Amino acid sequence: MTHELLILIPISFIAGAINAAVGGGGLIGIPALYGTLTSFSPAQIMGVDKFSSVMGHAMSIRQYAQKLSLPWRLILPTALTAFAGAYLGVRMLDLMPSQWMRPVIIVVLAFMLVYTWFKPQFGHQDTSRAPTRGDLGKGALLGLAIGFYDGFIGPGTGSFLLFLFVRFFHFDFLRATACAKVVNCGTNAATLVFLIPAGMVAYHLAIPLGIAAICGSVVGARLAMHGGNNWIRRLFLTLAIILLCKLLWETVRPWL
Repeated sequence: MTHELLILIPISFIAGAINAAVGGGGLIGIPALYGTLTSFSPAQIMGVDKFSSVMGHAMSIRQYAQKLSLPWRLILPTALTAFAGAYLGVRMLDLMPSQWMRPVIIVVLAFMLVYTWFKPQFGHQDTSRAPTRGDLGKGALLGLAIGFYDGFIGPGTGSFLLFLFVRFFHFDFLRATACAKVVNCGTNAATLVFLIPAGMVAYHLAIPLGIAAICGSVVGARLAMHGGNNWIRRLFLTLAIILLCKLLWETVRPWL
């Protein structure tokens, strides 16, 4: 085992657990990859990250599907449009820098944080219904938008999905987390459509890290189902604050 794997496997396990529970594991996983794989290009690092993430997401979906009733009629079309959006987002990277969207994302994330913080009952009860045509259309549009965000910018996609499923479809935090895993798996798979043919996935690293992410996903999903909505809400708020601080720092740092 290489020294890179000795460092990254525990981190991939933790990131997989966070991803399965609430999303946002990339906040620790991606910096660790950049700090450890110093000879890798950004595309190669993305290849390792996305490949291992898909493996982890697949396991968390299996864990949730065994215990919860998931609205497949809603989330599968949403995942398909998210796949298309992520594909488009990756293509846009060659046409324009993603930094111009950062102020918009900061405002949206701050709104999500304030909204959830001051509505303690938000996401505590599942008042969802069987999806109507309007719900399917709404899901398709949201999937396209969040998929584009994941392909074009990336960090925090799972947290955005969690909030959107609670806000627009009235799931509780637990079911929203499960639904978000399906859609996020689609966005990550879309990125791999580019990276695998280009030879940007280092399988000798991605597969062991994916196995670690699978193990972490089992733990994270079980913690989420055991801890319930209150636990997921607190973790969501914590990760949203961390992501907001990260984006703010990246925005103001060039001016310092």
